Amino acid sequence: MSDASPQNISAPSAAEINARAASWLERRDSEDWNADDQIALDAWLAESRTHVAAYWRLKAAWAHASRLAALKPSEADETVRARRISPLFFKVAGGVAAAALVAVAGAFYLTAPRPQTYATTIGGHETLRLADGSRIELNTDTVLRLADSAHGREAWLEKGEAYFEIKHNAAHPFVLMAADHRVTDIGTKFVVRQDSNRLEVSLVEGRVRFESASRWNNARPALLAPGDVAVATANSMSVTKEPTQKLANELGWRRGVLVFKYTPLADAATEFNRYNHQQLIVADRAAARLSIVGTFGTTDVASFVAAAKSLFGLRVKQNGEETIISR
Repeated sequence: MSDASPQNISAPSAAEINARAASWLERRDSEDWNADDQIALDAWLAESRTHVAAYWRLKAAWAHASRLAALKPSEADETVRARRISPLFFKVAGGVAAAALVAVAGAFYLTAPRPQTYATTIGGHETLRLADGSRIELNTDTVLRLADSAHGREAWLEKGEAYFEIKHNAAHPFVLMAADHRVTDIGTKFVVRQDSNRLEVSLVEGRVRFESASRWNNARPALLAPGDVAVATANSMSVTKEPTQKLANELGWRRGVLVFKYTPLADAATEFNRYNHQQLIVADRAAARLSIVGTFGTTDVASFVAAAKSLFGLRVKQNGEETIISR
């Protein structure tokens, strides 16, 4: 996530988006179009529904124009007809053709998939139930966009964490975009967490294909098996195997708890801070390295602080919305 202020960010204009969509369409019809180009196009479309609308609007208009060109009579016939038809006819016909192009483009704009946005607050938890029986659970401070179109089910995780339980349908695949990466379901239960500079995908059941959606990222796609945890940053991607119980503990948020097993106190505090406005600060390295074991409610900061104080003899100081823990 960028820390730049809104004043320093200039959103692309409609003309710029249309020009970009036109560029994609020209390249899409060229002979040297390849898989990397398709991945880059998919990533651009996933950035905004405005991109999707512009792309399909222009595609429809161009297709209609091509059909009109195919129906155009021969040059000889055109010469004969030109002698018989007044200039006014061409003005009217041109207006009708333009209106037809606008109408077709408008129809595609209206029928293009329009993602629905879902969001949870800090400490929030929401379950989405899809028409096909799939289910998505949103964790604290999470934003997800979801669309269902003729060519597949699509979602975009803007931030936060979500658990996906997806009904597999080869003819109607489920694809999730997150942090410039693509997760494609192959009959699956999986968890995706997106932090400011790190994306983590944990597979609970089934299989998923995990790959970069950027043409500049040369990381090879990974087919994840149950227990696999894929971690992607701006410069790398790795896959490790985790024990089933560890994954189950990390999913404790689904039932409203955080499970710590020999977790450094600093890491435990960071997890609590995701769910609460009252922020925990571990003020020194010695306290940060202490390991804690226990299960706490996601919003039960008081019990966690009391446990840290009694177990390790730590000092606790309140400073507004900050709770400072130290030796």
